[in-house]
Amino acid sequence: MTDIAMIEAARARLDGHVRRTPLLSSPFLDEIAGRRIFVKPECLQHTGSFKFRGAWSAISGLSPEARAKGVIAFSSGNHAQGVALAAKLHGIPAVIIMPSDAPRIKIENTRAYGAEVVLFDRATEDRDAIGARLSAERDLTLVRPFDEPLVIAGQGTAGLEIAEQAAELSIDKADVLVPTGGGGFISGVSLALAAKAPGLTVHPCEPEGFDDVTRSLASGKIEKNVRQSGSLCDAIITPQPGNITFPIMSKLCGAGLVVTEDEALKAMALAFSRLKIVVEPGGAVALAAALFHGETLGETVIAVCSGGNVDGDIFRMALERNPD
Repeated sequence: MTDIAMIEAARARLDGHVRRTPLLSSPFLDEIAGRRIFVKPECLQHTGSFKFRGAWSAISGLSPEARAKGVIAFSSGNHAQGVALAAKLHGIPAVIIMPSDAPRIKIENTRAYGAEVVLFDRATEDRDAIGARLSAERDLTLVRPFDEPLVIAGQGTAGLEIAEQAAELSIDKADVLVPTGGGGFISGVSLALAAKAPGLTVHPCEPEGFDDVTRSLASGKIEKNVRQSGSLCDAIITPQPGNITFPIMSKLCGAGLVVTEDEALKAMALAFSRLKIVVEPGGAVALAAALFHGETLGETVIAVCSGGNVDGDIFRMALERNPD
């Protein structure tokens, strides 16, 4: 299981390869939310997403022999790009299994990083089965998107940064909101903050209709989503919480927050107009929760914008629906 020692070891391996993203703020956002809002823009990370952290951690943590043979991953796009770039920088082959309805920009970018892309129908095909078959046939190491200790450790490096940045701003109590799919990112962040900044409470944020983590935390058992596709927030759509991540979230996370697609699009527009950053719908759900669902939150909120890989037509729709 991932622990703070693994996260700190991952940080050492990531040193010089990952960006330390800042904490941004805007008085306009504070006014809308009715509290202090800080935004950690992991959309500015390499490949436009926090996923590069976990990908580099996992690949750099392999034995030289296993790493040389190459890696395989499955993803709707952000994990795909993170693994593809990390593999390219390590000089090894990568096969990425992606849903055929993933945003075009994510498929094209993954190919541009040099990975072999295998498309599948997420409504009728099992990506785990496809990954297991190709991994066995080609002797590739599977880099899971969230239920993988080395990946969780890499994502946890963002939590170490949040703890340091909060301390620099004299923030010892805050709600930290994290866009959540399978739970790898929030698990790593939660483990890091529990060790380094225990006054910061972490909450998962999800889109309406795909709130499996929120429901699982409320019921105390893993709950599944009825649908597996059909949301603009594709980056954080997973069938259910992970078997590794759910116990971590159950122990360390507060209640989940659920937002509508319209609220995510509005948060995207506000992030662009007030912070000058580009955020994709799934990456904007934490900011949307901070802005529009703060009834249960405290005076200070740190919202993570987890990714910015959005197709142009979706981004235009967000701006057109929410003119400044």
